[in-house]
Amino acid sequence: MSQNPRAFHEAPLPLFGDPDEAMPVPMASGARLPSYLADHRKRLRARFMEGGAGAMPDYELLELILFRAIPRQDVKPLARRLIEVFGDFGRVLSASDARLREVTGVGDAVVQELKIVEAAGQRMARAKVIHRPVLSSWNALIDYCHTAMAHRETEQFRVLFLDRKNVLIADEEQARGTVDHVPVYPREVVKRALELNASALILVHNHPSGDPTPSEADISMTQQIETAASALGLVLHDHLIIGRGCELSLRAAGYI
Repeated sequence: MSQNPRAFHEAPLPLFGDPDEAMPVPMASGARLPSYLADHRKRLRARFMEGGAGAMPDYELLELILFRAIPRQDVKPLARRLIEVFGDFGRVLSASDARLREVTGVGDAVVQELKIVEAAGQRMARAKVIHRPVLSSWNALIDYCHTAMAHRETEQFRVLFLDRKNVLIADEEQARGTVDHVPVYPREVVKRALELNASALILVHNHPSGDPTPSEADISMTQQIETAASALGLVLHDHLIIGRGCELSLRAAGYI
């Protein structure tokens, strides 16, 4: 008799050495969750509601997300495997679809749930800065940049466009690169600012290594954009480099 492949779609591999980590027997579609797994999920949800995310390790927070993606299997092995592969909760959420799918047990449903949570976090952080005076809500801006970029595995270059009152009117990704390089074209940055009728800019990019120290290329590119912007009456307020848990302002460091 042929088997339904959907029932085995995201079954995780066994992890040896811990009886709690054994791979569960795949259940047929529509089968009830075993009582010990149902009780585990109930306890985990209760702990989250009582103590919040701060009382839970990363893999348990991931479990809560994976419950929705894989409703009839033990997701603890997959949650731990994701943390092992990517390092922490934030890096799991920000990993690319392709990288996530390389992890055994990850399929469409898991990728979708993770990306929904990532998008929700970014949107909440963005709501605190968009259409608001950026210079008077600097900490919120830094938080947003960390949420959007700190855990990425490749470099991303963004430009924040401000109006005459330094209100953020647009936040756009200009380029993506490799683990240590992203191509940036000053003329395109300035051209886009004019299209948006912006008056000022803040440049932002991340260093996947976690170290926000600027490279010679970072400094040179910043100075080129400042020169091009100044010629057209645009102000470059800053260039922020986002590291892991820290950031560097090129203006504060004296490079602008």
